Amino acid sequence: MGIRMRSILVMGILGLLAIAVIGITSYKLSVGNALDEAKVKSSIILNYAMATKKYMKQVQRPLVKELIESDRFYPELMSGFVSARGTFELFKESSPDYTFKQATLDPLNPSNRADQDEVEFIKNFSKNPSLKSSEGRINKNGVDVFYFAQPIKVGSAGCLTCHGDPYDAPKDQIEIYGTETGYNWKMNDTVAAFVVYIPTKAAMTAAKKLSFTLVMIGAGGIFVILLILWFFLDRSVVLPIVQLAQQTESFSLGENLDAPINNKSNDEIGTLAQAIERLRISLVKLLQ
Repeated sequence: MGIRMRSILVMGILGLLAIAVIGITSYKLSVGNALDEAKVKSSIILNYAMATKKYMKQVQRPLVKELIESDRFYPELMSGFVSARGTFELFKESSPDYTFKQATLDPLNPSNRADQDEVEFIKNFSKNPSLKSSEGRINKNGVDVFYFAQPIKVGSAGCLTCHGDPYDAPKDQIEIYGTETGYNWKMNDTVAAFVVYIPTKAAMTAAKKLSFTLVMIGAGGIFVILLILWFFLDRSVVLPIVQLAQQTESFSLGENLDAPINNKSNDEIGTLAQAIERLRISLVKLLQ
């Protein structure tokens, strides 16, 4: 294989490696950015849900209690959980891709019961009290989703009014939910988690498209650079060496000894040309 073909082969291999590195790196960065964006959006939704729950607890429920009997209970007016979920259901009408759940180990409302994954989230929060949130990718009902979760703890005696001893709970609550589940919570226990789920299919598709675009742009740029390098190497290195090799071959056969080598470059090839020229002159003198 000649030097010209070897140079083309080496540059081709280097170009392919560079394109592969660009493709892998751009894909990972695109996926990372997509997941970061999903995390930010999920965090905003959860913070809004927590704010809704807090407003219900600190402002709305005390006012409602002043207007009704102490043993009455209207979930839509007095439960922060119900208020947060109801607000999100309205939000979901315009953003159907998001799923919100107040996953609870022992809920009043059966629809809030935590599934296997959510139980692990809650246990993790319980084992790590300083952990403020958790996120990641899981498979949910055959769909790859990004989740973002925040813990819910029993933080006040007011929570135990409805979730402590069932016989101390408002009678309306007993009539709605019964006395079997959602009670006997303990102060400071992590009993639930607010979780937002976002399907990752759209984000991954966008990441692949962006990665493909970057690879094509990078491949085009690398091809142009390699073409320029090949042209430079061929004109400045390969072609002069090939010409010197041909002239040296002629000299070895005693041919064209009267044709001087005119390469005057100030580099290694020029030095080689000068050496061959001196060899030609020596051969001419020897033959004379």
